[in-house]
Amino acid sequence: MSVSNIDSIDNFVHFISCPQLTVVHFSTDWAEQCPQITSVLEELAAVPEIKSSGTKFGACNAESLSEISLKYKVDSVPTVILFKNSTQVDRVDGADIAQITSKVKTLSCGKSAPTTTTPKQSLEERLKALINKHNVMIFMKGNRDAPRCGFSRTLIQIINETGVQYDTFDILTDEEVRQGLKEYSDWPTYPQLYVKGELIGGLDIIKELLANGELESTLKA
Repeated sequence: MSVSNIDSIDNFVHFISCPQLTVVHFSTDWAEQCPQITSVLEELAAVPEIKSSGTKFGACNAESLSEISLKYKVDSVPTVILFKNSTQVDRVDGADIAQITSKVKTLSCGKSAPTTTTPKQSLEERLKALINKHNVMIFMKGNRDAPRCGFSRTLIQIINETGVQYDTFDILTDEEVRQGLKEYSDWPTYPQLYVKGELIGGLDIIKELLANGELESTLKA
């Protein structure tokens, strides 16, 4: 089988321990795009130069192996993480087939993946504009109508129940914003909720405010 099924933590640890590139697809049964990504990995496994490099491909259920998902900050599917010698060397969050293909082909040949840089000032200005786009702004996986992860789905349900107006930004559509906002806000995970340009927090903080009866007043501040 060109894409191995990784069904336990021990199997995962063993699978990523080899010196050659190992590619792991974190998936779930309910996410529509996951079978497509598995098919892409099967096609890549059959490419002669990748096959000859010893690159291995595997797939694991992100919910069944939740401890592994937490360790590698997998909070949406599909997510593809690339390893060498048990160390993460790159990753692609979301169904970005072009990025997955490029990174696998590059790293299977022992080279570093190409990176692009954007002037920091222009990115900071863009982030400031985005977080101030609406009084209540949510950066999430997907959008209000189609959340792409359980955390984002739960957050939207909570905010919808307050009746407060808000806007969303799908961080899976813009890798620059996705990575830049983590650094800008010093908050490593998504979703993130902002009120008037100020970070309130993620799902845990919102749940805490809801439990304390402080959520609506915070959103309307």
